[in-house]
Amino acid sequence: MRSIRPSFTVRRGRGTRRTSSALATVALVSALAMTATACNGDGDDHADGTPTATATAGGSDDGKIRIPDDLRKRLKEHGIDIDKWKNGAWKNWNKQDWLREANDFINPIIKGLWDPDRMRHANDPTKGVDDNDISGDQGVTDPIPQPVKAQSVAAPYHTNAAASGKVFFDSPEGHMVCSGTVVEDPAHPGKSNLVWTAGHCVHAGKEGGWYRNMAFVPSYNNAGKSADQLQNASRSEIAPYGVWWADAAQTSQQWIDQGGETGGHGAPYDFAVIHVTPEQGSGGKSLEETVGGALPVNFNAPAVPKVAGITASGYPEAAPFDGQLLYQCKDKPGRLSIEQSEPTMYRIGCTMTAGSSGGGWVETGADGKPALVSNTSIGPVSSGWLAGPRLGDVAKGVYQSVSKKFAGQ
Repeated sequence: MRSIRPSFTVRRGRGTRRTSSALATVALVSALAMTATACNGDGDDHADGTPTATATAGGSDDGKIRIPDDLRKRLKEHGIDIDKWKNGAWKNWNKQDWLREANDFINPIIKGLWDPDRMRHANDPTKGVDDNDISGDQGVTDPIPQPVKAQSVAAPYHTNAAASGKVFFDSPEGHMVCSGTVVEDPAHPGKSNLVWTAGHCVHAGKEGGWYRNMAFVPSYNNAGKSADQLQNASRSEIAPYGVWWADAAQTSQQWIDQGGETGGHGAPYDFAVIHVTPEQGSGGKSLEETVGGALPVNFNAPAVPKVAGITASGYPEAAPFDGQLLYQCKDKPGRLSIEQSEPTMYRIGCTMTAGSSGGGWVETGADGKPALVSNTSIGPVSSGWLAGPRLGDVAKGVYQSVSKKFAGQ
């Protein structure tokens, strides 16, 4: 069936722009939008038989790079000397050398790279997107929801939204940003180092590769200070619970094969899981222990009529927002079908803009307990609504694969 025309765009943070075409092979971690990779080499497949896409890195608590010799050799074949990486070689975005394949995902820690100024100025140069609303819907699509005004979350965020934070990364266009959520790890109960975000926040999709220097900052700007107040803020003010570097990332093969910036291509599978490690010593504590909690993930996506309301969280960057404050929208979801053969997405009214991409969507079940059921993926340029994938077997395969990689560690 025909996909919807590009009348809406991937919801990123200030710092996501269209990537050039024909990008070849693997890509070192960066953190922008989109994800494209090959099947992983250890046989992990989605529940539906579709191979997953994954990549692991050699980052560690001490910042040393530990990369297998075979990977080091393959990187050198692409003109990448990992020994020079931390000294600035990562800035070379030669299209022919932009790492793309799953097994070549690396993200060596560069201590101090994400300083307050760099974090504040991560932006989203997306432009040139058709501002019309959806037309030509396939499958079941409900009427466009009324906009719901995003409400600022009361500070401190650590108390009121402990699992939320920002995902930072580098792309050819500069410093990029998305939103993310700390989620439980079945292999490490109570001690998770997993973060849920959008697929387009870790990889550039079918025409790109992995982004670089990917890191997660939980409770970014925990005190809820204004942009003016943050001008001379210290790193501890902006990142009071530390900077956590991705040492593994995985997204769906569907996103890798289909993902694009506009038109919703790959959006029903636009989700990703990253595993993180602290830039500085965390006293042996996991991310979950550091922030004080993690959300369970519900892969048995409830039907829209059964959902009373969903709360979406994120750090919107595009006007009228500035990316420094955490916001939420709560609305009863409707349905958005991009292509009849693909899962129908959730859609809610919300005025959050670019930057909120990847932020978690939470539903409180009949048992009174909150669980993550989706993440922000797409929305119209003019804002007013957001759509996110419903999490099912493919999402569960991505999640379990990352968890299993660190099960014995």
